[in-house]
Amino acid sequence: MWAIPTPGALVRDPFTKRPLPLEGAEVPETSFWLRRLRDGDITVHAEASPAATSSRPALRPAPVQE
Repeated sequence: MWAIPTPGALVRDPFTKRPLPLEGAEVPETSFWLRRLRDGDITVHAEASPAATSSRPALRPAPVQE
């Protein structure tokens, strides 16, 4: 899941002890990160970072076959 710290929150990765970047990062769906989400320290986005998705081509609907 892609986690972004809420404004003013300093959330450290439990293994590296480094702060979660302001632009967010991919984190595992563990009890630690789910607790941070429940407590309001992070927000979760369905998509990866805007920088990662901007290089992807836009999805187009499949053509309708008759």
